[in-house]
Amino acid sequence: MPQDKHTNRRIVLASRPHGAPVESNFRLESQHVPTPGAGEVLLRTVWLSLDPYMRGRMSDAPSYVPPIAVNDVMSAGTVAVVEQSNHPDYAAGDWVVSQSGWQDFALSTGNDLFKLSGPVLKHPSRALGILGMTGFTAYMGLLDIGNPQPGETVVVAAATGAVGSMVGQIAKLKGCYVVGIAGGEEKCRYAEEVLGFDRCLDHRSANLSEALRRHCRDGIDVYFESVGGAVFNAVLPLMNTKGRIPVCGLIADYNSTDTAPGANLLPAFQSAILRKRLRVQGFIITQDYANRFGEFFTQMSQWVAEERFVFREDVIDGLDNAPETFIGMLEGKNFGKVLIRVAGDKP
Repeated sequence: MPQDKHTNRRIVLASRPHGAPVESNFRLESQHVPTPGAGEVLLRTVWLSLDPYMRGRMSDAPSYVPPIAVNDVMSAGTVAVVEQSNHPDYAAGDWVVSQSGWQDFALSTGNDLFKLSGPVLKHPSRALGILGMTGFTAYMGLLDIGNPQPGETVVVAAATGAVGSMVGQIAKLKGCYVVGIAGGEEKCRYAEEVLGFDRCLDHRSANLSEALRRHCRDGIDVYFESVGGAVFNAVLPLMNTKGRIPVCGLIADYNSTDTAPGANLLPAFQSAILRKRLRVQGFIITQDYANRFGEFFTQMSQWVAEERFVFREDVIDGLDNAPETFIGMLEGKNFGKVLIRVAGDKP
C-alpha cells in the first residue's frame, strides 16, 4: 500500500516473542500524520533498515539500550525526506538518515539526524548499508579490534550478509587471506566468485570443523564474530596465539530460550583465552565508535567511488511486509543487506 500524506501507518510490538518471532508479535496500526512543533521536522520514511539486533530489543531483558515497549513502534534506522520543517538546519526536501522506526512518518528534533548530500543521493539506501551502520560496524570492528596484518588469515561469519561481506572485502584490501562462512552453496559461490574471498565454507555442512582446518592451515588470526553457536565452536580451536575476535552479534542465540544448551563449553573458551592470549572484544558501534563516523564515511566513500567493493541489497517493497521479512532474515533467508522500500526513492 503506498503512503498517504494524511495517514501514518506504523508497525508496533504487539507482544514479546518466546523463541523465534512470529507475525502475531507485530501489529499494523494507522494514525493521523503528526504535526511538527517548534524546532521539529516531519520526516517521511523512504527506506527502512532491518537488522538482527532488533530481535534483542523485542525481549524484556537487560541490554545496552532499553527494550522496545509493548505497543510502541518497532525501532529502526531509516532514510527519510523532510516533509515539513520548523528547524533552522533542515528544509523541506532534505534527505536524512534518521531513527524513525517502522512507520511512514515521524517527528524529530534534529538531534538524531545525519543530512545526506553529494554522490550518496544517487543511491540513498546505501546510507543504511555500505555507508551506514553495517559498513561502519565492519570497518571499525575489523580495523580497530581485529587489526588485520598482511598475510594473516581472517575468518568471517555470515560472510554474505551486510556486515560480513564488507569485513571480508576490507580484509582483502589489507592483504589478508580470507575465509568466509555462509549458509548454502549459492552464498558460498557468491562470496568466492563475486566478493573475492579466498574460500567460503557452508556452515550447514557436517564437516565444517574439518573444512576449516583444511583451508586455514596456518590457523586463524582474526575471527569476525556475528553468529556464535556451532560456527564459533568450530573456529575456536584454530585461533592462533594473540588472535583477535571482534564480536558484533550472536545471531545463532537470539531466539534461544535455553540458558545452557548442550555441553558446557565455557571452560574450553576460558582456557583458550588464557593459553593463546586471545583478544575477545564485544562492541556496539553506536556507543563505542560514534565519534569516528566521519573517519569511516570519508574512507568508505572514497573506496565506493573507486569501485573497490561489491555490495548487495535485498530489497522488499512495502512497510506491511516488514514483519515477514524480519522473521525470514533471522532464519537466514536474506541475501545481502535487508531493506524495506517504504516509498519512492528518487531525490
